[in-house]
Amino acid sequence: MNDSRIIGLEDLDYIKRNRYRKTMSFLMKHVSTSERIIDLGTPNPLSNLMIKNGFTVSNTKGEDIDVDFKKISDYQGDVITSFEVFEHLLAPFNILKEIKTKKLVASVPLNLWFARAYWNENSEWDRHYHEFEKRQFDWLLEKSGWKITDSEKWPAPIRAIGIKPLLRLFTDRYYIVCCERI
Repeated sequence: MNDSRIIGLEDLDYIKRNRYRKTMSFLMKHVSTSERIIDLGTPNPLSNLMIKNGFTVSNTKGEDIDVDFKKISDYQGDVITSFEVFEHLLAPFNILKEIKTKKLVASVPLNLWFARAYWNENSEWDRHYHEFEKRQFDWLLEKSGWKITDSEKWPAPIRAIGIKPLLRLFTDRYYIVCCERI
């Protein structure tokens, strides 16, 4: 997709611009602007970008959905989106089972064989409990009642010199899916 169709990308740094362009292109392919989106997580730059591009987006309230996962069933909309959220949860299966919408669009970081899972020692929430292999995330979705209708993967290059930055040029880092409730 041409970046010119996505409003607001020019305001983002290189790393976010690449990821958000891919995410928005996939979202625009599968979700109509007439569908009401519930985005897991508090308002953030990506949900703001979705709104700038004509989507009707409501965010969850920042509750601990690992502990209070039944709260997810309170949210009403046509589509649930979850962009880089499930890796932070201890039990994403519970949340996926509780979602009441008929459509889910979600992305997760893939496990990189050459790097450890992201873990910020200074924050309880800024940690990856899971970094998935594609087959793990596919199975989680299937077991929780979702059928994948489309998916994409892409690398996440960074601006640095070294072996790991070189590997990031061609190793898929993100995986995004569109699913329907079975």
